[in-house]
Amino acid sequence: MKLAPLAALFAATRTAAFAPVGQNAFTRNMSSNAVPLANGAMSFDRVCREWRCKYTGDKATSESLEAISKLVEEYLPQVKAVSKDATVNRLVCGACLDFKLMTTVPLDDFGPWEEKGYAPEAEFLEKLKAIDGVSQVETQTITNMEI
Repeated sequence: MKLAPLAALFAATRTAAFAPVGQNAFTRNMSSNAVPLANGAMSFDRVCREWRCKYTGDKATSESLEAISKLVEEYLPQVKAVSKDATVNRLVCGACLDFKLMTTVPLDDFGPWEEKGYAPEAEFLEKLKAIDGVSQVETQTITNMEI
């Protein structure tokens, strides 16, 4: 691990009470192509594309959420195929009526997927927008690291 000695040096020279001791939790188990953030305090080697929207109704009986679920089921094989190391997470908030589908891929696989327009994103989002009760359809690209 190339970053471990550097992280230990930073930890040893910091005086803040919350400074990590030893290996930095944000940089352990990183690949050699990790991108540093926050002056080296964090880094990432996985990137996430998030598709999100609002749905209507109670989470237990929502027809729009049920339709979203069927759409996800239809596209899940294509989404998982964007990278052999892709992880897909579904997030549902019953209080604020958020639905999110997050696909995280290794940094090396992200560029080629981005060049393809995050396929099948356009098709998926078009169908998502057509669901009655769905609004505020948005996307975001973010880092997503397990720490």
